[in-house]
Amino acid sequence: MQTTIIHGPGDVRFEERPDPQIQSPGDAVVRVVRTCVCGSDLWSYRGVRPTPTPHPIGHEFIGIVEAVGAEVNTLRVGDFVIAPFTDSDGTCVHCRNGITTSCVNFGVWGGATKSGEPLDGAQGEYVRVPFADGTLRKVPDAPDAELYPHLLSLADVMSTGHHAARAGNVRPGATVVVVGDGAVGLCAVLASKRLGAERIIAMSRHEDRQKLAQEFGATDIVAERGDEGIAAIEELLGGIGADSVLECVGTKDSMRQALGAVRPGGHLGFVGVPAGAPELPMGKLFSTNIHVAGGMATVRPYLDELLPDVLSGAIAPGRVFDLTLPLAQVSDAYAAMDQRTAIKVLLEP
Repeated sequence: MQTTIIHGPGDVRFEERPDPQIQSPGDAVVRVVRTCVCGSDLWSYRGVRPTPTPHPIGHEFIGIVEAVGAEVNTLRVGDFVIAPFTDSDGTCVHCRNGITTSCVNFGVWGGATKSGEPLDGAQGEYVRVPFADGTLRKVPDAPDAELYPHLLSLADVMSTGHHAARAGNVRPGATVVVVGDGAVGLCAVLASKRLGAERIIAMSRHEDRQKLAQEFGATDIVAERGDEGIAAIEELLGGIGADSVLECVGTKDSMRQALGAVRPGGHLGFVGVPAGAPELPMGKLFSTNIHVAGGMATVRPYLDELLPDVLSGAIAPGRVFDLTLPLAQVSDAYAAMDQRTAIKVLLEP
């Protein structure tokens, strides 16, 4: 098969690798029908996260089961599945508690499990999935291709936006600020609308993203950043601050902006992959009783809640994909996202 390998900053290649095979009784092999590039992939592409040796990359895919091991009980060859961005066995105490991202057999596609077992990258033609029963979510019936982008968004960005909204305690009637206008931030707007927020302020400087944010449910746009952005939110909200602020970037500046926008006693949900050592001012949290929660999205359990809404057409999160390319042009996909000429790139094998 061919798959994407990152060799270093700005250097991703579509290369030949051996086809994955069943190695353990709980494995499945999935033929990828759609994958994509994530904003967090850019940390390696830009050299923020080092690449000591070339390795597979990509962690979002949907596909069709091609083979299953003898102990796989919930899946059959031919099933259409969504793969969360993390591997999880579904049986350990953390999985049973719903925190699949702390699974004792946790791993991210393109990396390895905690035991050191290597995992295929998602930006390829096939992926071997360990612990298939605990990881993959079967989609009832065979979905139409028009649904593929929306289903793929559930593998990460929509589920992560939903995680931000849940961590940020978004409630019916709430006022919400979303920091970040990438795919996750836009999905956080959609998630907030889905959960009943009354006023949603999207912080965005890009006209195309502002438009989509408004179509997803944003009632206000703030283009300013830093102190000016905080001041603009204060003016919009009468100096009170928002009930919920969703931080969807992961930098020191974005966290500072998020903290400046939340009201005393309010909630901050953070899901941005940390880069640049974001910090929490403990004195401010102590004096204002701001609640802070978040982290990696627990995608697998969220699929039970979100998948029916995608299948019914109640939400259409796949609209964050504004460029589609053949998988063989994956290097162009990375360049487009790095240069911000695309929000999120869909890749077709």
